[in-house]
Amino acid sequence: MIAALRRLLLAAVFVGGGTALAAEPLHDDRGVAWRGAPPQRIVSLLPSLTETVCALGACERLVGVDRYSDWPVQVNALPRLGGLDDASVERVVALRPDVVLAARSARVADRFEALGLKVLVFDSDSHADVRRSLDAIARLIGEPQRSAQVWAAIQRDEAAAVARVPARLRGKTVYFEVESAPYAAGATSFIGETLTRLGMANVVPPELGPFPRLNPEYLVRRSPDVVMAVEREAAQMPARPGWTSMRALKTGQVCAFSPERYLLLIRPGPRMGEAALALADCLAALPTR
Repeated sequence: MIAALRRLLLAAVFVGGGTALAAEPLHDDRGVAWRGAPPQRIVSLLPSLTETVCALGACERLVGVDRYSDWPVQVNALPRLGGLDDASVERVVALRPDVVLAARSARVADRFEALGLKVLVFDSDSHADVRRSLDAIARLIGEPQRSAQVWAAIQRDEAAAVARVPARLRGKTVYFEVESAPYAAGATSFIGETLTRLGMANVVPPELGPFPRLNPEYLVRRSPDVVMAVEREAAQMPARPGWTSMRALKTGQVCAFSPERYLLLIRPGPRMGEAALALADCLAALPTR
């Protein structure tokens, strides 16, 4: 009898502790807190956040997305609300969302908040950022256990990708082009961190930041061993002044990705493991020199 009573008391303590823990507010990357029940109407203004909500099993709660969200396919039926800089405030408000998910750079976040909408913003530069936002959104939707499952799947795919990269390429320098200005994925970006895990050496040092704009002459001088870009930009690289002397172009060590594949690579979120596999497959297919 006493033992049974003790078990009941311990159970009450653990349940009480769990309730208290669940009541603790989660915070976005500005420190803004969310207190309350899991939202049932969610607007996402960033593709990676859209994908995160869906990967965590809450796709049916999305009532609107930005113009670029296209995965999974069911989000294509949702209202399109613009982008980071030009989201339609009136249309978002009309959807009566419980919460709006956005990037820190979204210019309309302040206006939404002034109109009484709850906005949570998340950074996505690094793997740590992605893991943190994954954990926060899992808690937000009331499914905290799903975060670890999604992250474990990412890590499994990344480990498989590492095994696919030919030994001859490990330690070779790589330039990943984000935009043709040129903007690069630096060593501290989520793309750069994946490339480092694959055994590549980023031509852009950490001190330049995650996505720096580079002087084209800088890249000519550094002459990376491997270049990665979307197909149309990769095709135009030989016409850029001085780029024909670049080691990667001279030796054919160029990963040119289709637009669809490229979008996968530049989105930080639940498909980063799939992106790592795509990078590894391209590296494995490069001609031997």
